[in-house]
Amino acid sequence: MSLPVPTLDDRRFQDLVNDAKRLVQQRCPEWSDHNVHDPGVTLIELFAWMTDLLLYRLNRVPDRQYLKFLELIGVHLFPPTAAQVPITFWLTAPQGQPVVIPRGTEVATLRTEVEEAIGFTTTDELRIPACSALYLARSIAEQAPAMVSDSPDKADGFYCFSSVPKAGDALLIGLSDAVPGCVLRLRLRCQIEGVGVDPDNAPLAWEAWSGHEWTTCEVGLDQTGGLNRDGDVELHIPRTHVVSVLVSQRAGWLRARVVEPEQDVPAYSASPFIKELRAFSIGGTTDAINAVSVENEIVGTSEGTSGQTFPLKHRLIVPTEEAAILEVSSDDGWQEWHSVTDFAASTPEDRHFVLDQVAGEVRLGPAVREANGGLHRFGAVPSKGAQMRVRLYRSGGGRNGNVAARTITVLKSSIPYVGRVENRRSAEGGVDGEDLENAKVRGPLLLRTRSRAVTAEDYEYLASEAAPEIARVRCVSAERTESGSVRVLVVPRAQRQGRRLRFEQLVPSQETLARITARLEECRVLGARVVVEPPLYRGITVVARLRPRSRTDPTRLQQAALEALYDYFDPIRGGPEKAGWPFGRMLQLGEVYAVLQSLAGTELIEDARLFPADPISGKRGEAIQRLDLEPHALIFSYEHQVVAEKV
Repeated sequence: MSLPVPTLDDRRFQDLVNDAKRLVQQRCPEWSDHNVHDPGVTLIELFAWMTDLLLYRLNRVPDRQYLKFLELIGVHLFPPTAAQVPITFWLTAPQGQPVVIPRGTEVATLRTEVEEAIGFTTTDELRIPACSALYLARSIAEQAPAMVSDSPDKADGFYCFSSVPKAGDALLIGLSDAVPGCVLRLRLRCQIEGVGVDPDNAPLAWEAWSGHEWTTCEVGLDQTGGLNRDGDVELHIPRTHVVSVLVSQRAGWLRARVVEPEQDVPAYSASPFIKELRAFSIGGTTDAINAVSVENEIVGTSEGTSGQTFPLKHRLIVPTEEAAILEVSSDDGWQEWHSVTDFAASTPEDRHFVLDQVAGEVRLGPAVREANGGLHRFGAVPSKGAQMRVRLYRSGGGRNGNVAARTITVLKSSIPYVGRVENRRSAEGGVDGEDLENAKVRGPLLLRTRSRAVTAEDYEYLASEAAPEIARVRCVSAERTESGSVRVLVVPRAQRQGRRLRFEQLVPSQETLARITARLEECRVLGARVVVEPPLYRGITVVARLRPRSRTDPTRLQQAALEALYDYFDPIRGGPEKAGWPFGRMLQLGEVYAVLQSLAGTELIEDARLFPADPISGKRGEAIQRLDLEPHALIFSYEHQVVAEKV
């Protein structure tokens, strides 16, 4: 059985004739005779017949040849992008000397009987310094801080805030060294004096001094109940933490600041009393990428000719922040050759090469025969016998790297004093490489735009080209107050954890926004101002009560209803076309009924209500029948509630 032949253009003879006659009516209204006896119609049919023959031959072109045609016009398949995730390395015990986690340390998920391990590699060196608490100071009501003790582990005890703590009161802790990116454990002996607060939700904010501002620390553990009992406080210090001079003392400063309590949350009525405080590093966090790092790989020996191609050991090269460097041996050592997208602007003296990230190949510039018989080289040629190596590249990527939180637990290489590893957050950003079908769509778009951003479609295409990891992009017209500006709205590609998306997954990274902005700045119309940002998200909450059919399990119906609601009201994969909720499309309560009634186990929808909800604060508004969206807005499902009960 022969393989199916792809249809590249499905137009036929009569379709071409009809299209031509419609254009005649638009552009030559004085031509009114469209019957077959008219000589002009005869010419139309003649050219339609010839075009039909060309389309017949074109539809016999196999995918490989079509891919070569796309390469001729500069269309190349997008490589996969690698998921990134912060990895926390936990020490077996506090150490008296710094512990260094080398760059390139490999970690992975646990291999099971049905799933292979998914590996990650750290991108930076992590240094976990030894530290201790040197100073304690207190700041009352935004006043200048005053020293309390220079021996925190031998303090006689003190009240850390004013007698009745107010917002702005702070306890300052000076460490012997800065601990950027580290996990710090504070061991406190406290007396129950700070009464009135909820021990699980104390109005305290832990912050680290970055040299010019206080940055929030993530609290991983608090056994003290708001500094009211003996226990440990575990802080994840931001990477901006530095040593600074405060209270005339040089140290790495932290503080616990009293904040305004949330609504219906009690505040301190008295200050906590601290008897003793110790501090030590217990771990650190660094970024890792779902890829294998390959350094100084020898790719081959030059033959001294143009157009040479050298395969790498690994395919599917993931993009990195730093451009790849090719090193060529010479009498003076290793020479650096730089990566370019093509050789159009390369001269015979330029040390350029092209890295094919999908095929995993290094290509040198070609030579073209000129009319006078000479050769013009696009790019320099390494001397014959020269060794060539790629300094660093990463291979891997794909959506399989978007693993859930706390699934990366395997340390593939032993590091002294490191007991375990984990990812406290889920990995994000992994996208599979582009397939041929999508490249076929991009081919005509590239011919039309030619790297010029004029229409809204041009901006959208160029943004997708600059950042393949985004799921959706939308160019909207500027508002009256923004005359001359273009707004490009970007939705990142995100994998749902369970049945729902987290709101923070819909915020594109600063790297992605910067890359799109740089690309559009090169292609925009002179005088246009480009603003790249995420869209406006309007949160919605559906509250419904269903009556299941006689043989339907109410629990299963409830789960199916929640999944259907999160699927339909999804900004990336929802909507009537399952391609993401359309930008600016209004939402009516009737659609909620339609989604719930389509479930096989639904007998009756007893009640369904639609509420606007703030996805950040979680506050819910009054029930509405219809939600109108701005042209640059999308909906976001926030905590739907469904009850299924039998009568």
